[in-house]
Amino acid sequence: MDETLIATINKLQDALAPLGGGSGSPVDLPQITVLGSQSSGKSSVLENIVGRDFLPRGTGIVTRRPLILQLINRRPAKRNSSILVDIDGSSSPKSPNLNGSSIRTENNKDEWGEFLHLPGKKFFKFDDIRKEIVKETEKITGKNAGISSIPINLRIYSPHVLTLTLVDLPGLTKVPVGDQPKDIEKQIKDMVLKFISKPNAIILSVNAANIDLANSDGLKLAREVDPEGTRTIGVLTKVDLMDVGTDVIDILAGRVIPLRYGYVPVINRGQKDIETSKSIRNALLDEKRFFENHPSYSSKSHYCGTPYLAKKLNSILLHHIKQTLPEIKLRIESALKKYQLELNNLGPEIVDSPSSIVLGVITNFCKDYNSILEGESKDISSQELSGGARISYVFHEIFKNGVNALDPFDQIKDIDIRTIMYNSSGAKPSLFVGTGAFEVLVKQQISRFEDPVLRCVTLIFDELVRILTQILSNPQYSRYPALKEKVSQVFVLYLKERLIPTNQFSIDIIRAEQTYVNTAHPDLLKGNQAMAMVEEKLHPPRTVQIDPKTGKPLKIQNSPSPSINGQAQLAADDKSSGFFGGFFSTKNKKRMVAMEAPPQVLRASGSMSERETMETEVIKLLIQSYFNIVKRTVADVIPKAIMLKLIVKSKDEIQKILLEKLYGSNDVSDLIRENEITVQRRKECKKMVEVLTNASEIVSSV
Repeated sequence: MDETLIATINKLQDALAPLGGGSGSPVDLPQITVLGSQSSGKSSVLENIVGRDFLPRGTGIVTRRPLILQLINRRPAKRNSSILVDIDGSSSPKSPNLNGSSIRTENNKDEWGEFLHLPGKKFFKFDDIRKEIVKETEKITGKNAGISSIPINLRIYSPHVLTLTLVDLPGLTKVPVGDQPKDIEKQIKDMVLKFISKPNAIILSVNAANIDLANSDGLKLAREVDPEGTRTIGVLTKVDLMDVGTDVIDILAGRVIPLRYGYVPVINRGQKDIETSKSIRNALLDEKRFFENHPSYSSKSHYCGTPYLAKKLNSILLHHIKQTLPEIKLRIESALKKYQLELNNLGPEIVDSPSSIVLGVITNFCKDYNSILEGESKDISSQELSGGARISYVFHEIFKNGVNALDPFDQIKDIDIRTIMYNSSGAKPSLFVGTGAFEVLVKQQISRFEDPVLRCVTLIFDELVRILTQILSNPQYSRYPALKEKVSQVFVLYLKERLIPTNQFSIDIIRAEQTYVNTAHPDLLKGNQAMAMVEEKLHPPRTVQIDPKTGKPLKIQNSPSPSINGQAQLAADDKSSGFFGGFFSTKNKKRMVAMEAPPQVLRASGSMSERETMETEVIKLLIQSYFNIVKRTVADVIPKAIMLKLIVKSKDEIQKILLEKLYGSNDVSDLIRENEITVQRRKECKKMVEVLTNASEIVSSV
């Protein structure tokens, strides 16, 4: 089972390789990421495990692209397994493998390497493998210009290696070399963080034991993404170079910087050992003797050294894979469905004739337009109103409230009403309240409905344009940007043309109300009712006082009849006040005899008589009553007019208009030229679907 799990992860590494490293893959594979600076001895740790010298050599940053290295043990016997991610560019010379096998010759036919970018080609010389790594690196990054996150995949088959997967990344550095960019430190750090930030990454932090652990660049970076140390394991190198009398017991015991998986001390070959070609096998034997004979480590020597480190990594990784494999399956299936859906929305590559494509787009647009207006869209939102619901809101909330807010008397005063009453009577003063003043005033106030009506039409126009924007935001229309823009232009231009008859029809409705004032309307307040209401307001009925002792009405002293008093008062008012009261009230007899001509501008003067007050109040009641009737009519009829002339008309005619403007045009081929972003995105989605389908088949076999 353990063998199958490692093999599955290795296959997934290969399957997902075309997606690139870092955040390019939607699937987070479990892996152990080796972290440390160039001087920490981290690469020597990996060389001890691999047992071969095939990585590029040189000064500065040698590894400038991720190297996914899979070691496959070809022996049928039981094998240990692990996956490592190396973050360094250094290397070490060839030597026997970790399990103590004999030293291999350079041209051993039992072991070879294969690159994913050169399928079927076997490299039996490991020096050729090194050259191919350098060649493939420079192909992308140039001679020494920087780094790239595009990985190189190398698989080595050998009976002398453990089944491992190592992902070798550029090591942490601070000083650019050659023509490398000045921000090379930031570039490398960003790339490393993409790997170690993944939740499924186990971080292997390699630190030199003869340097203060608090100053370790690798451990410091690891703590940025794993501050609690729950997925970090430490390796202490150069233990043999520590001062006499010092050791790493406190670190191993977790008393300095505790880590969940603890620390493992190891000893690597030094520069002198490399120059003298000391074999890894001999180096491992020396490492074993060092820990067994050291007074501080002898009692725990079986928990020290490279063999124990490999075994511990193997155990951690296998446990991690078992925990995360179900989640990996779900992530692969979820990502596959996502990209398949996006690919379907992007549509296939253009194979149909241009005219059929334009016809299809027009048909879909008109269908979407009608569906949104009728509330039958498949993408109905639960968060906000849209489409036809917003139009209904404009009609029944904004427009209706705007109409109801109109007050017929907020722009006209009582004195103005009195003036109109006299003007409408002509040369003969009226004995009763006439309809002339009433009609003049009503018609003036009805004209005020024109502004809210025109405003309502504009708001509906804006909502229809909003629906247009909502439809064209769908990815299926973004595929053809020129056609999308043309549909938008034709639609907006059509709506603007429809505004003219819609506005005219709506205004005609208001003017029709002005043309004929229906004084026989059943809902209109009757004249006698208005007179009674005003009479009651001006002369409220007298209350009879009751004698509290006898319970009988108190005797009221004789007083002139109210009607007589009223007539006398009216007569007095007629002499001293009224419309012309200020003119006739003059006591200058000479001016009266002279009969001077009226002034050029003759305005009402003096206070209103009781009769004028009564007539004014009656007219106001009648105006208010009729104005309310018109309000109800306008609030009901105008939305119907807009529906008829603009909304329904657009639903019925837009397909015909689009066909006339687009389907028969000479530039149809130009209209269906796909967006470059769409073409590129389709390629990316196809690639993702292909890769994820392969990955899905791999994990489904477990």
